[in-house]
Amino acid sequence: MAPGGPGYRRMSLALFLAGVATFALLYSTQALLPLVSGDFGATASTASWTVSAATGALALFVLPMSALSERFGRRTVMTASLAVAVTVGLLIPFAPNLSALVALRAVQGAALAGVPASATAYLAEEVRPRALITAIGLFVAGNSVGGMSGRVITGWVAQEWGWRVALGVLGVVAVGCAVAFRLLLPAPRHFTPGSLRPRVLAGTVRAHLANPLLRRLYAIGALFMTVFGGVYTVIGYRLSEAPFSLPQGIVGSIFLVYLVGTVSASAAGKLVGRLGRRGALYLAGGTTTSGLVLSLAGSLPLVLLGLVLITAGFFAGHAVASSAVSHTARHGRAQASALYQSAYYVGSSVGSTLGAVAFHSGGWSGTVSMGLLAVAGVVAITVAGSRAARVEARRGLVPVR
Repeated sequence: MAPGGPGYRRMSLALFLAGVATFALLYSTQALLPLVSGDFGATASTASWTVSAATGALALFVLPMSALSERFGRRTVMTASLAVAVTVGLLIPFAPNLSALVALRAVQGAALAGVPASATAYLAEEVRPRALITAIGLFVAGNSVGGMSGRVITGWVAQEWGWRVALGVLGVVAVGCAVAFRLLLPAPRHFTPGSLRPRVLAGTVRAHLANPLLRRLYAIGALFMTVFGGVYTVIGYRLSEAPFSLPQGIVGSIFLVYLVGTVSASAAGKLVGRLGRRGALYLAGGTTTSGLVLSLAGSLPLVLLGLVLITAGFFAGHAVASSAVSHTARHGRAQASALYQSAYYVGSSVGSTLGAVAFHSGGWSGTVSMGLLAVAGVVAITVAGSRAARVEARRGLVPVR
């Protein structure tokens, strides 16, 4: 499918809306955690399970969903996943207690697994290779818009009518996105049904995990998301407490910085073209590190600038790593993408929990320290990849990029 054509535009808009719905629902409680804590009398680390349960379930189910997408088609699985997720989203506001809320969020996360498991495989099959990074960047941009709009909407609605009404409004918005997605997404033209046999699936997974480059990309995605999940799970607590003491609506509006992620994800293709994949990852890691350090300041403008840099670095790194997975895998692309998504959301779940624990024990500096360790891991893995590429280049196997 050629960029700029009507089919490409419809496809891009459809997957953009799928990304909006997915991230809006997946992190719907994140900006509301201080209110959830107050309503149920829970600590930050306990309330954070409303985020970790959803992302953890997604990580667990993304590989089985990818297998279903290989057999029944990418569009079918994404449609079913969104339908179940938005239905659960309309039930969540009626959760009677924290345990029920966590359970419903886990079901929602499991349902949403079908979208990331199928989206990048769909793009890899339907889009020309030269346009793949840009197309995936647009899908990731939809993720950032969904994450941003969901938190802003819930923040302002919750300030007036409480967190339950806020989640209900977000559920209705997600329904609209899901319906538009199904109406817009073109039927696949290059999909070939695969096998659901466990032995075939296990062999494909083993082959991907045996690839050193794919393993590095999976680890990079997990570590980037550990930083992002930890920072945004507890930033609401920091900004609602002294010395900032911001109201819930303003705290929710802080997530407007996600728009920076929309830009950086969309520009990932150009970034890789200029710097190469590893150069782009170094830049993303350095940008994220600068943001973490700046966020330690006691000045609100500096904290906001730090969040801008963290967000830009994260989304750029994620777009580069996820597109590299689709480019590297020559077969079983849905499983290759699913393994990346599984690692990515494990990172989110771990980051949300560890970030909250670190904040509870050491304040914001504890959360930042956790983030810096994760970024150091990204840099170390990228350095190892650069060294491996130089060795292969000397053997005449691949060019250094």
